[in-house]
Amino acid sequence: MWIAAALAATALLLARKLGLRGPNGEATSRTAAVVPPVVLVAALAVALAQTVVVGVLSLFAHDLQVDAVGATWLLTAFMLASAVATPIAGRLGDQHGHHRLILVGLLLLLVGSVVAAVSTDHGWYAGALSGRVLQGLAGGVFPCTFGLARQLVPSRRLPGVVAGLSAMFGVGGAAGMVAAGPLVDASNLAAVFWLVAGLAVVALIGTLLLPAPRPTASRTARPDLLGGVLLAATLVALLLAVSQGRTWGWSSLPVLGLACAAIVLGALFVLVEQRAAAPLVDLRLLVGRQLLAINAVTVVIGVGMFAAVTLLPLFAQTPAHLGYGFGYSPSRSGLLIAPIGLFMVIAAPLTPRLARRIGARAVFQVGAMLAAVGLAGLAFLHHQPMTVALSGAVLGLAYGFAFGSLGSLVVDAAAVEDTGTATGINTILRTVGGAIGSAIAVAIVAGSAKPGTTAPTESGYTTAFAASALVALTAVVLAAAVRSSSSSGRVSADLSA
Repeated sequence: MWIAAALAATALLLARKLGLRGPNGEATSRTAAVVPPVVLVAALAVALAQTVVVGVLSLFAHDLQVDAVGATWLLTAFMLASAVATPIAGRLGDQHGHHRLILVGLLLLLVGSVVAAVSTDHGWYAGALSGRVLQGLAGGVFPCTFGLARQLVPSRRLPGVVAGLSAMFGVGGAAGMVAAGPLVDASNLAAVFWLVAGLAVVALIGTLLLPAPRPTASRTARPDLLGGVLLAATLVALLLAVSQGRTWGWSSLPVLGLACAAIVLGALFVLVEQRAAAPLVDLRLLVGRQLLAINAVTVVIGVGMFAAVTLLPLFAQTPAHLGYGFGYSPSRSGLLIAPIGLFMVIAAPLTPRLARRIGARAVFQVGAMLAAVGLAGLAFLHHQPMTVALSGAVLGLAYGFAFGSLGSLVVDAAAVEDTGTATGINTILRTVGGAIGSAIAVAIVAGSAKPGTTAPTESGYTTAFAASALVALTAVVLAAAVRSSSSSGRVSADLSA
């Protein structure tokens, strides 16, 4: 505690010396230059933490002495914790300050990373799993970065920052899968967690340097504890059913029970939120006229896009003697999908420029159409590493445009005081869509195995990629219902008022 207090005091003095805070802690003219890199690193750390285990799950199974299902829980546990924390943190950030919630989230990310790293070094599966849960609770950082940026970044620069934060959800995810293999080859399995810990420290120090603006929403109302419990239970039941459906069996009693529980708990949550004086999630931000279409296409594009990043490492590591795949190591698999992350980074700064010309909705549709092209390429042109890499490059552009424009659309449609809540809801819908897409894609591939064997056939991958391409095309059509606006629309007006 004393160390944290000393660090905070040192950061305050440094911030004033650098001219980032005024005498009373307020923002200065220099603050705007520092905010974008700080919030982008914070978002990168959280996004990278989610996927950093994907490409090396088989190694975790070996080192922690668990089966494939147990290793998969290192990913599932993060997603469950993030699903619970993200919308709650967005609402609390609006009420109590986004700066404060970002600090709490980054501390959880740091502690969770250290716990997971030390536990992995000692072969302690329960400890590694607990660390992943703590890391997942840091998912609430993501929506709060939007809220803090909206308060501290000038209106003329905000569209670019919003697009960058939105794209970071995909960039960080791709970076996690790309970096894991080479990092483990160069060091050890725990290195993936030390990487996240290092990013968390950098983001934490940067956030401490920034001023803490006043909360944008009223904090007089009592917290909606019942709504929070019901929301958490609904998301846990839903994601457990989706993530474990293939393992337990889609028609098994546990999966059917979880699905029914998710429906009942979700209905109760809606009833409670309708009657709450200060609801945790304002349902207008979920199904309101302006945000309903945006949230719908978020789920759909998440389903289509996350199938690729889930299946590509599996495909690349398939032994070539099966008639397909390349027999790559986790390290080479990461390099094969590196174009996805690279072209996401290229697309991120282009998104706000395109949005000013053709509108954020059109940019999203371009991204979804490119996703369909890239996924179709993976479905029918996956026999050579070069064609797979080229399809990955197209997907990188698609992710950057689609996710970057979604952030702009949400921020533009939400009131200033609801920024954290609205982006939190949209973020969790990406997670839910991604979980659904990954589960469906893996189920298609696994179901292609011939009777009496466990090895999937090539047709399973072809079908899964082709189905994902059709889902991406569906997102193009659904996006027509989204209100057309540029990324510099009402956001700028709000901030300049």
